Amino acid sequence: MTTRHEHIVVGGSVTAVLYAFINNYPLVFTEPIRPFRFDYFEPKQSLEYLKIPQSTKTLLTFNGQRTVGVSKDMLWERLLFLMALEGKVLTSGITSHLRCDIDRIVASNDYSKIGEWLFDECHYFDDQNSHGFVSKKDLAEPEYLCYDWIAFNRGGKHEIDFFSTDDKFVQHVWFYSSDRIDGATPVKDACVVSRLTQTELLDFDYSETMARFKLVHEMEARGMKGKFNGYGPNGNPKYYKFRTSGIARTKSKLTSALAPQASNICLPQVSDKDMLKSLPQACVEYDRFLRWL
Repeated sequence: MTTRHEHIVVGGSVTAVLYAFINNYPLVFTEPIRPFRFDYFEPKQSLEYLKIPQSTKTLLTFNGQRTVGVSKDMLWERLLFLMALEGKVLTSGITSHLRCDIDRIVASNDYSKIGEWLFDECHYFDDQNSHGFVSKKDLAEPEYLCYDWIAFNRGGKHEIDFFSTDDKFVQHVWFYSSDRIDGATPVKDACVVSRLTQTELLDFDYSETMARFKLVHEMEARGMKGKFNGYGPNGNPKYYKFRTSGIARTKSKLTSALAPQASNICLPQVSDKDMLKSLPQACVEYDRFLRWL
């Protein structure tokens, strides 16, 4: 079945979803790009018109306390949910490939074509498994955001929630209540964020193992200590060394320069901050769903 749309949005990021929601455009993507777990809005940003309760969270860092607002992940989920109820999410978790042919988008899985849409204008926000929309100018050395999820098997009980370094390898460190242990455990695991080139990703010096070693080094350099282990002969306190293990490493390629391959494909230059100003008015269209949340 082929349907026609005056406008259509391609992309699964929070920016693409926001853009489609505000403009009441249908959305298509191959992979949902969930916001990073620790991406937050400013504390004053209210999303109560989406029935997302206003909340703040205080993070302890080495430079004092840092207050953050609602997680961006909550906004992304709520907007996709509402758009799906309205039938605006044309594919959801079933598309492997998207192909653009002049004024036609063809969606397929690994076996066959599953959808086709005609459009007058396509608003493209990048999709890793799409072809024919834009030409990509790769950087001389592609860069990636790399996320190392690290478990603390010893020394995971402390008060610090976040710190940054001056190095691209182990650039940001987020501590969170361990998902490996049921309940509200005081034991924390860590997510280490690095910005690495493709060559560095293949280098052992930037591997998951070295990320664990550098994390412990940065923690000890800031005065963090493992579990108390009594006193030594000289009366000074002793502490166990931190013990860590790898959970997973994920990465996302930073966006290359894009150029549309046709005049009916545009690359919107918008910011989440500006679009949030228009979000309350856009929610009026979905009031019949929101009233029940």
